[in-house]
This record gives sequence, structure tokens and C-alpha cells, in this order.
Amino acid sequence: MTDAGGQATRPRSRRPSMADVAAVAGVSHQTVSRVLNDHPSVRGETRERVLDAISALGYRRNSAARALATARSTTLGVVTTGSALFGPTSTLIAIEGAARDEGYFVSVATLRRYDAEAMHEALEHFMDQGVEAIVVIAPQDDVAAAVESFRAPVPVLVVAALEKVPREAGTTAAGPTTLSLAVDQRAGARAATEHLLDLGHGDVLHVAGPQDWFDARERAAGWREALEARGIAPSRPRYCSWSAEDGYAAGRDLAEAVVAHEGPTAVFAGNDQLALGILRAFWERGVSVPDDVSVVGFDDVAGAAYFVPPLTTVRQPFGVLGERSVAMVVAALADASVPTERIVPELVVRSSTAPPPAR
Repeated sequence: MTDAGGQATRPRSRRPSMADVAAVAGVSHQTVSRVLNDHPSVRGETRERVLDAISALGYRRNSAARALATARSTTLGVVTTGSALFGPTSTLIAIEGAARDEGYFVSVATLRRYDAEAMHEALEHFMDQGVEAIVVIAPQDDVAAAVESFRAPVPVLVVAALEKVPREAGTTAAGPTTLSLAVDQRAGARAATEHLLDLGHGDVLHVAGPQDWFDARERAAGWREALEARGIAPSRPRYCSWSAEDGYAAGRDLAEAVVAHEGPTAVFAGNDQLALGILRAFWERGVSVPDDVSVVGFDDVAGAAYFVPPLTTVRQPFGVLGERSVAMVVAALADASVPTERIVPELVVRSSTAPPPAR
């Protein structure tokens, strides 16, 4: 369809169709389909003509119709806990980006309760949408327990620092089973603790996150292993939430001990927010970091390089986590064998750590 000036116009009474695109471009319906599917057999000039017609008409694919025609929704379901914390949020963003790069849409279900009923509701929601696979971001015990409570008819990938895979990964006669992927939190915590020990610190105090989180338990385990490997008996960690407020409260107590020359010379915080609170408390009390005490965090949140001082921390490779999540479910959909994976994080050394002071 064209206007008086010979320009293509969008039909007003309905959405433009593939046939409209073909008519404006002067090609067949099949040629338009080949262009949309990036088929290599289309000549460059023809491809440009079709793309110009698509742009002029404002044509958009009908995803629902395409799903009916191909028996594929090209949609992945992602279950998350609704947490605004850095780890789960960054994981969700990374999975969504990687899925889009692979031509998948993402449908998100946010759980307000972490029980079997809520998980079943999310599952039913995804089954109604015809998702091809489900990714569950499961940072807490209750979420993982809820995953155990159902067997979905599509592959399910659990992204969590699980001590064990919920069920043996793979596909059985009963249908798809649960896959597992995680950042190796324990290895990251070992690297952080070993860095402090290598600087000459005789002990490292751990300010730990909430113990119903897999990540917090694994980081505490890695810290403990690093100390025990050097023949150092770990002291009792200080258990907190993930918040900077809790880190500040812990830091105030530690600062008093440091001033009295009874405190630690090195602190490994369970995440960067705890480290931020500790740094603030130390600054208020006149405790110098790293001259008096070295501090290490975990996550490498945006802005960690601009803390005062810049924070030594463990960087979680969320981009890689997203890519591997999507690659694993795509492999499972192709009936390929998919082993459990653990991604090793990277220690990023900045100015918050140094050798211990002479006492």
C-alpha cells in the first residue's frame, strides 16, 4: 500500500502482515520469511528491500501465531525470589540478556512465598505460557526445597550454590530432571582469605551473611577451609543479614577492639554491602583501612572500586552465569547430556588490603 507520494503506508484497520510486506517489497511471502529467519540464500539487494518494507510498515512478528505454527514458544520461564539484593538481581539480568542473544524471550515469576504451593503456581503459570524450559534462581533453602516438590515436564535449571543437585541431572523415562549451575562461592571465599593470609595476617575474622542462604554458608565454609589449611583455628564468625546497616553495627564493635589492640588485623565480609558498613564504622572511629585493618568483600558491586578506600573483593561473573544458564537449557532441550557446572569467581585486589601493622 502506498500514499499519493508513492511512499509505503501502514494499513489503518489492522496490523501489517507478512503478505503486506511481500507486496510492498515486490517479493514472495516465502522470501519475506527467509529474511526474517536470516536465511543465507537471499540476495543482499532483496534483503534490503524487504527490511525497508518492514520498517516502513512497522511490521512485527506475531509470536503467538509463530508458536502455534512451530510448536515452539521460544520462551524461558525464570523463577526468582523478588529480592532486590545484588546477586539475585544481577543473575536475573544476566539470564535475560543471554536468552535474548539466543533468540529467547523471558517470562518472570516472582515468588513472595517460598513453599511448594507457590512454586506450583509459578509452574502452572509457565505451563500455560508454553515455556520451553525453566530457570530457578534459588539462593535460599526454602526455594530449593520448593523446587524439590515438583517434576516439571520441561528442563529445570537451578542457579544456586547447592550442596547437592536436587535430582540427578539429565533426562529419564519419567521426563526432564533438574540441572544445576552456580558460581563457586567456596572457592571465591578461599581466594579472599588466602590473599589476606599471604599478606602476613595471622588470622582473618569473617562477618558472615544469613545462614539460610547457600551463598553465605559456602563463603563461610571457604573461609574456614583456608584458615584450617594454614593450621589456624577459625574464630566464630559474626552472623548478620546482607545489609550495610548490619555491617556498620559489626564494624563499630570491631573498631573498639582494634583501638584496644585486641581486634583482628583482617576482616573478610560476606558481601560488599557488609564491607561498606564496616568501612564506615572504622572511619568514624579513626581506624585506618588498610593501615590498621585490611577488609575484603564479595560480589564487586557497581561502585566498589570507589569505596574509601577502593575495596578488594571477589567478582562474580554474572555475564558468564547468564550465558551458561541459557546454554545448559538449550543443550537439555536438544537431549544432550548436561553436567553440573561451577563457575570460579575472580579476586580483585584494590587498596583496602595490605600487610598487617607491626604491634
